[in-house]
Amino acid sequence: MTPFFGPPSVSVAHLSDPHLTADGRAAEPAVGLSQALSRVLALDPLPTCVVVSGDLAEHGSPEEYAALHEVIDGFPLPLLLVTGNHDHRENLLTAFGGSAHLGGSTSAHYLVEYPEVTMVILDSLVPGAPGGLLGAEQLDWLDSVLDRRPDVPALVCVHHPPVPLGIPFQDGMRLDDGAELEEVVAGHPNVARVLAGHVHRQTTTGFGGSVLTTAPSTHRQSALKRNSDDPCGFVSEPTAFLLHQQTDRGWVTHTVQVSHAENP
Repeated sequence: MTPFFGPPSVSVAHLSDPHLTADGRAAEPAVGLSQALSRVLALDPLPTCVVVSGDLAEHGSPEEYAALHEVIDGFPLPLLLVTGNHDHRENLLTAFGGSAHLGGSTSAHYLVEYPEVTMVILDSLVPGAPGGLLGAEQLDWLDSVLDRRPDVPALVCVHHPPVPLGIPFQDGMRLDDGAELEEVVAGHPNVARVLAGHVHRQTTTGFGGSVLTTAPSTHRQSALKRNSDDPCGFVSEPTAFLLHQQTDRGWVTHTVQVSHAENP
């Protein structure tokens, strides 16, 4: 029998919120990220690239980015980094600027064009604030780079979710100019997914004619607290990442378990 779906022409592994530290708690988040990356390498076929959608470090210190280097150096697939509110832009650029992990860029927002997919990495970090902002200049840049290859699928990556997701505490620190981002996305039908993090949970919703999805954390998941704007706290739920895969009829997103997964 001929399968309905052909082999995937492109896929992207979407990890988030590892929160690496360099103190006495350093082992657990580093192991979580390492396990997730090992699970990526067990996928068949391997994804085109991996993106980690922010909060790479807990405090954004040089020592934490050195720890991140230790985890990801030598990883055999392209791995792209996104800034989150726990990150420190200048320290991140000092550690990774000009490297393939920032697409060869010396900026925290950048473009990587693979033959089958365009990866657009946005920088929503506002120093000292839990919420995010892109600003008019970055939104104009996004609009221009999405025009470059209108027939190639694009994934737009940002740490802060641009719309409310039904968790009041998290919704209070989302992307401030999410409506403006949605307007840009709506003008580019080739945007297959908008990828975010920040909430330490998987969520999915429509956005600008595309699909917005947030990835679980590779470290700790936040509680699903929908009836209060108090802090969510963390729960001992499984770690996982998302795999966004192109098929014959469009894009599909899979949840790939990590901490509770068995080897094939």
